[in-house]
Amino acid sequence: MAERMNRQIFLKSRPVGFIKETDFGFREVPVPGLEDGQVLVRNLYMSLDPAMRGWMSDRGSYRDAIKIGDVMDTATVGVVAESRNPKYNVGDKVVGFNHWEDYSVPRGVMLPQVLPEGVPLPLTAFLSVMGTTGLTAYFGLLDVGQPKEGDTVVVSTAAGAVGSIVGQIAKIKGCRTVGITGSDEKCAWIKGELGYDAAINYKTEDVDAALRKASPKGVDVYFDNVGGAILNSTLGQINQGARVAICGAITQYNSMTPQPGPSNYIMLLIKRARMEGFIVLDYLPRFMEGVMQIAMWVMEGKIKYREDIVDGLENAPKHINKLFDGSNTGKLMVRIASE
Repeated sequence: MAERMNRQIFLKSRPVGFIKETDFGFREVPVPGLEDGQVLVRNLYMSLDPAMRGWMSDRGSYRDAIKIGDVMDTATVGVVAESRNPKYNVGDKVVGFNHWEDYSVPRGVMLPQVLPEGVPLPLTAFLSVMGTTGLTAYFGLLDVGQPKEGDTVVVSTAAGAVGSIVGQIAKIKGCRTVGITGSDEKCAWIKGELGYDAAINYKTEDVDAALRKASPKGVDVYFDNVGGAILNSTLGQINQGARVAICGAITQYNSMTPQPGPSNYIMLLIKRARMEGFIVLDYLPRFMEGVMQIAMWVMEGKIKYREDIVDGLENAPKHINKLFDGSNTGKLMVRIASE
C-alpha cells in the first residue's frame, strides 16, 4: 500500500507588518504512527484567528512563539481516523487544538473533546459560535465585563466572530448595545439581524460624536477587540464603575513599533473603573458550561451567527489577512476535507 501523506503548512519567516503568503511554507510528510494512548485525527475544518499574528511574532505573548519551521497551530474539528486510546473510537467527531495539516496526533493535555451526538447544528458551529470564538464572547463579557440589566455595552469589531456574539449575549442580559464596525453593510447586519440598538461605522463617522449620540447615558461595559483610537474614545465616555474587557488589539498586531497607550486612561481613575485583559484558555475547566449555554441560546433563536469558510488547506495563507483588513464577517475558518 502507498504510504499515507500529510500536508502541512509551517511558519517559514516571521511577518513584517501584515502577514504575507511567503511567510508560510508547504510540505508533505508521512502520517505518523500511533503510540499507546494516542489518536489520529483527520482534520475537517480549522480556525483562523487574529491571535495567530501574535503567535507568529517573537515579541512575546501569553504563549511561546511558533518556531520557524514548526507547523502552525489552530483549533480544528475532525474525525478520529485511528485510535490507540480506549476513550476514543474510530469515527468519533472531535474538537481540539491541533495544526494546519490534514492529520494530527494531539498530545498530553491537548487530547480532543468528543462532540456530543444529536446536536442539531453543523460541525463548524463547534469552531465558531460554540467554539473558542463563542466562548471568548461568553466568558469575556459575563465574567470580565459583568453586565447588569440596563447597562450600555459597547463592542468594537462588532460584526466579527467574537463581537457579533458579545452583542447578542448583552441583549439577552437586558443591556443596551452599541456596535462599532467598518462598513454600512455590517452596521445594517448587526442592527437588523443581531439586534444591536445602535451601530457606528468608524471609517465614515466621527467615533467620539457618534458614541455620545448612541450612548447618551455613557458606557458601562466596553468589550475591546481593537485598541488604539477607538479604545481611547470609549474610555473618554465611561461611567463610574465601568468595566473594560480587553479581548484583542487588532490595530496593534501588524505595527512594527510600539503604539502609545490611550491618553484617556486617566478616566479609569476618575470613574473608579476597571480595565482587564483575559485569555479564553484561562476558562478551559468551564468550557462545557459555556458550550451548553450557547447551544441552548442558538437553538432558542436568541443567538445568530455567520461563518466565512475558505475551501482548501493550501488557501489558508492567502486568506488569513481577512481578519485584519475587515473583509470577513463572522467566523473565519478553512474547510480542509469533506465530512
